[in-house]
This record gives sequence, structure tokens and C-alpha cells, in this order.
Amino acid sequence: MNKTEVLNIFKATGALLEGHFLLTSGLHSPQYFQCALVLQDPIQAQKLCWEIACQYISEKIKVVVGPAIGGIVVAQEVARLIGARAIFTEREDNQMALRRGFYIKAGERVLVVEDVVTTGGSIKEVIGLAKSLGADIRGAAFLVDRSQGKIEFDIPSFAVFEMDVVTYQQTECPLCRQGVPLVKPGSRKAEIN
Repeated sequence: MNKTEVLNIFKATGALLEGHFLLTSGLHSPQYFQCALVLQDPIQAQKLCWEIACQYISEKIKVVVGPAIGGIVVAQEVARLIGARAIFTEREDNQMALRRGFYIKAGERVLVVEDVVTTGGSIKEVIGLAKSLGADIRGAAFLVDRSQGKIEFDIPSFAVFEMDVVTYQQTECPLCRQGVPLVKPGSRKAEIN
């Protein structure tokens, strides 16, 4: 799919929101990708995840892993499409961990996935965890790269859609100065002052 087709899917499903948002990274933004709204439609989820699967199908991936919550559906769908096992990480003592009996064997070929990447913090944590378990990490892939390719990983990466979305530090946010209500729509709880 080309960029316009992908953007049209996000708009048609209401997954691209406009307003004043507190991102997981702590940054503020006038736009937010609520990928759960596009991923709730299995047909659209398959279309988007197929783009990732096509990039990695020749890598003989055994495990697709994503951080909870955003990476769960992406991991499941990509794994289904390439015939791999799907698992997810969760925070335990403020660090990414494998729970629920999930495991990665040393030497297993792993693909790390996420729905949206802004600073890359969560996906880098998952990569670090997989490396510590001896995984053979073949790549990182995400539906949306909000940095438009500016985030660097030490492994090959792929984004279905890249968009340079404006972000602000809280102290420099014009939306805060204008009094626009701040919304935290993501999966991590945060206090909004």
C-alpha cells in the first residue's frame, strides 16, 4: 500500500485523532494515532499487518513479540500471517518482562513489533529483553513511525506508515498555553495536571 492508502484507512476508522494529547513518551502533540480503532477491524488489521509480514516472511521468524498493549494485536496478526508464535511483554517493576508462561529460546529468530513509535522507548526495551534471552532479532516493525524514520535501532526496521507529527515538551507546548484540554488516550496511566 502507498502512504495515501494507509492514511485513508486511519482516517476512515477514526484512528487519527486531532486535539491535545499526552503521549506515552511524555511529549504533547496535536495528533494521536489510536491504532486500536483500526485494529478492531480484522480486515484492516490484516491489510496493515500484511505489509509487515511481506518484509519479514523470508526471515523464517519463529516468534513475533510486541509490548502490551499496543503491540499485542500487531504481534498476533503478523505471527498468523507468517506462521510464527505470537507473544507480548508487560511491565513488571517498571521494566518489560515476559509473563504468562511466554518465553524466547536462545537462537530463536524474533521479530519485534509495535503499533506506534514516537521515541522508540518501548520497542527498544523489548529488543533489549529479547537480546538478553539470546534471541536472534531479525528486525523491528511498526504500523506508524511518528518520527518519520528519525529513530535509530541497531537492527533493521520497517514502518508501514511514516508521519512526522509535531510534538512538544510540556514547558514549550502552545496547546497548553492556549488552555486546550490535555487528553491521555494511550495504554499507560499518567497524571494530567
